Amino acid sequence: MKQLVLVFIGGGFGSVLRYLIGKFLNSSETGIPYGTFVANILGSLLIGLVLGYASKNETLSLNTTLLLATGFCGGFTTFSTFAYENHVFLKSGDFTSFALYTIASFIIGFLAVFAGMYLVKFI
Repeated sequence: MKQLVLVFIGGGFGSVLRYLIGKFLNSSETGIPYGTFVANILGSLLIGLVLGYASKNETLSLNTTLLLATGFCGGFTTFSTFAYENHVFLKSGDFTSFALYTIASFIIGFLAVFAGMYLVKFI
């Protein structure tokens, strides 16, 4: 139960920060989501730092890792997890899984967004 609370708290803080960054950086003039891009890149950097540190030094507890990586980064951006998982594929030399996962994530993700937008018309 404690671990669920830690993920919940981290996710809440990450989500609020992502919202604030988007509110101030996303451009209504050009439509370019600079804030989302910044959150994705910062989240990717942060999850790399947290999980890299945890792996290298074995000093971060599971609870701290859940709070920061799963909770905060997960709430801040799901892209950070995606980027880390691809890093693992590349590091292990699993180029096939890397390619399939990346291509499928982008294509199916985009299709899911379009499907959701289409289905909402009928609700």
